[in-house]
Amino acid sequence: MHIEYEEFESIEDFLMYMASAAPPMKNTLPINSYKGYVMSFIPLSPATGETYLMLYAKGSLEPGIYEFDIASKSFKKVEAVERADKVYFISLTPIRNTIADIAIENL
Repeated sequence: MHIEYEEFESIEDFLMYMASAAPPMKNTLPINSYKGYVMSFIPLSPATGETYLMLYAKGSLEPGIYEFDIASKSFKKVEAVERADKVYFISLTPIRNTIADIAIENL
């Protein structure tokens, strides 16, 4: 498995990138908070699963739903997905993530 990396200065910058890369009409995206990093993996070779792009920022988020406002570049934890003009991130904290473990080891 091969992993490419894209590091962001802050969680807000990471969320801004993720919000801009979201497929049209999809305003809810999963992200991981794992071992001191907030991250997402994008398969660059979906057919074989051999190459991934790890997008990440140092930091952590509690599990839950986060509302992200692109205009102010800010986020807050919320109870539900309510507004179509916002992008929402579902932060998950896995017990084990083998792809992330390999990626973090190679940083």
